[in-house]
Amino acid sequence: MKFFLDSAKLDEIEYAIKKWKIDGVTTNPRHLMNAGMTVENFAKEVKKLVEGTHITVSLEVNPHLDSPEEIVQEALSLAAISENFAIKIPATENGFEALAELSPKGVKVNVTLVFNMVQAVQAARLGAFYISPFVGWREERGEMNTDFLKQIVQAVKGYGYKSQIIVAAVRSGRHFIEAAMSGADIVTAGFEVYRRAFDNPYTKLGLQIFSEAWDSIYRR
Repeated sequence: MKFFLDSAKLDEIEYAIKKWKIDGVTTNPRHLMNAGMTVENFAKEVKKLVEGTHITVSLEVNPHLDSPEEIVQEALSLAAISENFAIKIPATENGFEALAELSPKGVKVNVTLVFNMVQAVQAARLGAFYISPFVGWREERGEMNTDFLKQIVQAVKGYGYKSQIIVAAVRSGRHFIEAAMSGADIVTAGFEVYRRAFDNPYTKLGLQIFSEAWDSIYRR
């Protein structure tokens, strides 16, 4: 499984690349807003951090675009900035039409806001590079994610599509477990979500016990 960072804050991204060796970055307009950046400024700056690496950065098209032609035009413009960029397009009828035009052109498309298997399979059929089912939003509304993710993974992989599944809107350690148990390719989560997941009170307890034993040995 690959770990992606869901953020538009350059300091978080740089830290995660250097310290955590993350495999990719995902963003959305809300992340850009929180970072105080436009998509153009962010693209220019993040390009410097990922050039020459395997790391992909998913940038989202303007959510106001309501025609396939407009989506394609903006996606091509963003994709031309860096080979590391994947372009996030919504799982809508217009988005799928744009995807069908972009995939043959070699644009890495991340189909986002996926909430059912039909959306996922349509994205895979049309050549999506990434498919992003959202789990946090579903859970907040009382829906379970384990079967949801398994169904998507089994359908996409079972038919031999090459799309990679990114489990998105990950907000807890449980979401990591659900992603892993489903066989998804990637998890994308925020900076603090990773921090909490890496930390565990039992690990700290173990270190305390072993440190006390160590001190006992070397006081002799």
